[in-house]
Amino acid sequence: MRSSQILSTLACALWLPFAVTAHAQDATQPAPESESEEATPTSLGSPFPPAFPGQTNGPVVTSSTRYQITQIATGFNRPWAIAFLPDGRMLVTEKPTGKLYIVTQQGAKSAPVAGLPAVDGRDQGGLLDVEVAPDFATSRLIFWTYYEPRSAGNGLAVGRGRLLDGAQPRIDSLRIIFRMKPTLDSTMHAGGRLVFHPDGTLFVTLGERSILPGRVQARQLNSHFGKIVRINLDGSVPANNPFVNRTGARPEIYSLGHRNVLAAALDGQGRLWEVEMGPLGGDELNLVGAGKDYGWPTIGYGTEYSGAPIHQSGQGPGMEQPVYFWNPVISPSGMTIYSGNLFPEWKGNFFIGGLSSHALVRLVIANDRVVGEERLKPAGNGRVREVVQGPEGALYLLTDDPNGRLLKMTPQGATP
Repeated sequence: MRSSQILSTLACALWLPFAVTAHAQDATQPAPESESEEATPTSLGSPFPPAFPGQTNGPVVTSSTRYQITQIATGFNRPWAIAFLPDGRMLVTEKPTGKLYIVTQQGAKSAPVAGLPAVDGRDQGGLLDVEVAPDFATSRLIFWTYYEPRSAGNGLAVGRGRLLDGAQPRIDSLRIIFRMKPTLDSTMHAGGRLVFHPDGTLFVTLGERSILPGRVQARQLNSHFGKIVRINLDGSVPANNPFVNRTGARPEIYSLGHRNVLAAALDGQGRLWEVEMGPLGGDELNLVGAGKDYGWPTIGYGTEYSGAPIHQSGQGPGMEQPVYFWNPVISPSGMTIYSGNLFPEWKGNFFIGGLSSHALVRLVIANDRVVGEERLKPAGNGRVREVVQGPEGALYLLTDDPNGRLLKMTPQGATP
């Protein structure tokens, strides 16, 4: 369920909490991934055994539910996110162009929303997530993430503004409420999902920027790289964040040791789950806890794209295990935990967009463990970038390509 619905280093990374490298002109990429986290879903095999039975390669299940697909709109240039307005229209972002559209259920697109800041749209950068404030009916506020161009590189930023409707929609009262620090000259791995919590805070998922000077900061508390952060809706820091009183730590940090988180959602208990990109093998599903360390790059279940080792072990003291991992990878992007009534069989199931896997991945969860996995093909052989539950219980998808499609998934025979 989306939040709006419930209102290595190197082989052995060291724990060096406060050493930061701020730029990377001389660094090399640990992997030739580019836009292809997205690379083909191949693997050389996990270098380490799972920590417990069922942690990977779960039982294959098959839905009895039959569904139909309606194409609402097309012609989006690598769209990234969907958010619903109270009247059923949708906000849709275009990653490389930095454009935001309002789209009706009949597929009519507005002019691009004016007043958004410029983006660094190279490679994995651009305009990413968009979410509608829980109090949008009165505040008109929307929030979005983007790669912010900076003099020494770029970094993920969170913008906030009032959406003014009309023939030329625009953003008013623009504020940047969060900036990833430090700045780094990288076009990859900045994360970018937003999740509102009922307690009035906002989770922002981040990445470790891929290149080695960023990667080594994923477990360092004086860097936002490789973290999930938690802020108030005005950008201030919640007083009960886990590291708010730790000298030298960035107070926004909620959890650490992540690689690149492009999928996150709250369950019915208000708990945050995330699915993050692994390297070659090792995409992970994690249940996120305050102050927890998820171990990247010290532990993990994948290798470099070259096949070279990253980790000395899949486990380590003081570091969390993933609930589940994939090998071969699915390249996850976008996630919803289904809570609607249109698909009763799927209630409580996790749906995850798959890029290199060209699938919508369904997970059946029991007692916080994966007990079944299914690969659905609602977009044919398309790359699924986003999945969102609509207000009526349908699933809405975006395909990731230069002529991206907005699709609606309903039970077979239902009125689209």
